[in-house]
Order: sequence, then C-alpha cells, then structure tokens
Amino acid sequence: MHFLDQAKIFLKSGAGGPGAVSFRREKYVEFGGPDGGNGGKGGDIIFEAVQGLNTLIDFRYAQHFKAKRGNHGMGRDRYGAGADDLVIHVPVGTQVLSEDKNAVIADFTEVGQRVTMLEGGMGGRGNASFKSSTNRAPRQHQPGEPAEEMWVWLRLKLLADVGLLGLPNAGKSTFINAVSNAKAKVGAYAFTTLVPKLGVVQHKGREFVIADIPGLIEGAADGAGIGDRFLGHIERCRALIHLVDISGDDPAQAMVTVQNELAAYGGGLENKPQLIVLNKRDLADTELVRGFAKELRDAGAKQVFAISGATGQGIDDLMDAVLGFLPDRTSTETNAAEEEDLADAKPWSPI
Repeated sequence: MHFLDQAKIFLKSGAGGPGAVSFRREKYVEFGGPDGGNGGKGGDIIFEAVQGLNTLIDFRYAQHFKAKRGNHGMGRDRYGAGADDLVIHVPVGTQVLSEDKNAVIADFTEVGQRVTMLEGGMGGRGNASFKSSTNRAPRQHQPGEPAEEMWVWLRLKLLADVGLLGLPNAGKSTFINAVSNAKAKVGAYAFTTLVPKLGVVQHKGREFVIADIPGLIEGAADGAGIGDRFLGHIERCRALIHLVDISGDDPAQAMVTVQNELAAYGGGLENKPQLIVLNKRDLADTELVRGFAKELRDAGAKQVFAISGATGQGIDDLMDAVLGFLPDRTSTETNAAEEEDLADAKPWSPI
C-alpha cells in the first residue's frame, strides 16, 4: 500500500427536494383541496475516523464526494424521502483544513469520532402546508434548500507515542526493526526511508507505537533533501528519540543540525522531551563512547544513551527511559482486547 499524507478533495452535500403542487381529484369528492407533500432532506457529508487505515491513498483516486439530494414531494400528501448521508472514512490522526490551509476545521484523534462537515438542504414545503382558512387553494411551494459545497485539504498526522529522528544513515531503520514489529528497509546509503514507518514496541508488559520518519539534513526546513514535510507525523508524540551516528565525522554537530531544523519547523517539536542516543556503539571502544557522550552533553544534551541497533546493546535501558514518558495506558493498550481471566474460566467440555 502506498503512503499518502495529503489530499485535496471536493465536498458537496445533497440539496433538499422540492415540495409538490397537487390537488385532490377523486370522483364524488366535491372539494378536494391541496395535497402536495413536502420534499425530503438532502444527505449530509460526514467524516468518521476508523481503525485500520494509516494512509490517504484512497483519496488519490476519488477527489469528489457528493451526497444525494432529497426526493421531491408528491400528491396525496406524500412526503419525499430524505437522502442517505455520505460517510467518508479517514485514518485516525487526520486533520481537515480549509482550502487555503490556514484553518483546521476538524481534527480526528479517536476511533469512531464523527464530524458533520456539510449539512444537506431541508426539503421544500408542498402546497398542502400553505393551506389556510383564507387561502384554500394555494399554488405556491418551495423548491428546497440548495446544497453546500467546499474544497478541503486532508492532512494525516500519524498517531504515535514516540518519534524517531536523526540525520540520514543514523541507523533509524535498524533500530526500529530491532525494537518493534516494523519491517523497515535497511541499506548502506542515505534516505533508505522515504515515508514514515510505524512499529509497535512491546517492553516489560507495556505496548506503544514508535514512528520513524525520513532523515533530516541541514536546510530541511527550506526543502533540502526530503525536506521537513514528514515532521508533522511526530508532532503528537510524547517523546522523541534522537539517534546520532557515533561513526560520523562530528556527532555533536550532527545533533545540533537536527535541533536547528526542529526549531525552524516549529510546531513545538523543539520543546518536546528528547532522548539523545549515540547509535552504533559496536563500532567504537568504551573510551570513545564516553568522549562523544561528553561532547553531546556539552552541546546541550541532558542525558546520553549509548546503544547498538545491530547488536541490541543498551536498548533495554533506553526503552526503560521511554516508559517514563508514556501515560498509564497508551492507545494500543486501550484498544487491545482484554485477556480472559483463566482462573474463572470453566473447564472445556464437548457437551
């Protein structure tokens, strides 16, 4: 499945059905009178966040969404049927933005959340509703309210508990494969990760989601490399794991480069808790690891972890620190099925 995190779509609700102009015409009925029914209500446009989606790729092939209009009224006081609402399913974490992208219209952060984006038009009145003691044969009716329409942008911000970032080739893909069920592509070249990748981590009875985004380089905020487009996917994270390659030319400068790009992007990313991690410690001796860790602390890091994504060394201590930033129950733990209590379970019997 291809990953798509932005899409522009057109929405149009259903117009209301027109009211009818009709008069009762039956044999042996001398004074029939008006019997035109009202029109039906048009369909609403509703967005609903559902589980199991993590991309907006469906909106690449369908950009126009139009609800049906209400049915027209008919004679014999028959009202027109209302049209069904059009429900659009989006992934959890989707934001609906105005056409100019300056306003957030809706933000879907929970499964099952529904927002009525456009309301269908009310049906028009038939001539029977205009009948009065002074107007016994009305011929006026209403055509029904018109439909509403608008263009909107959909932007997906993946919901993850922990974000993973760093320069290209910092070992992020190897790390996320080591700690989670993700199957990220690993290669000995920059930008093996081209789109965000999610993985579920299970550690000491806890479960949480980690998000890996493409590597940042100097000038990413200005569009260099892949740019900072995917930084939005870690805006909702509670903590960030910042991987620094210990085999690089200057690990301290590498950390500062990423920090500067976070500050240039904004969105509060520079203020989120960060776990600074020296990766690939299997390529350096203990003395060199201590020296680089000191340089990172001198450059502003509060605490430095040294790990190896390839061998797993030091990962448990890092995951222990991550647990301190998680809530009592993460989203994956809340949605997980409760385990059956085996003590209260009845013994199996074929009868």
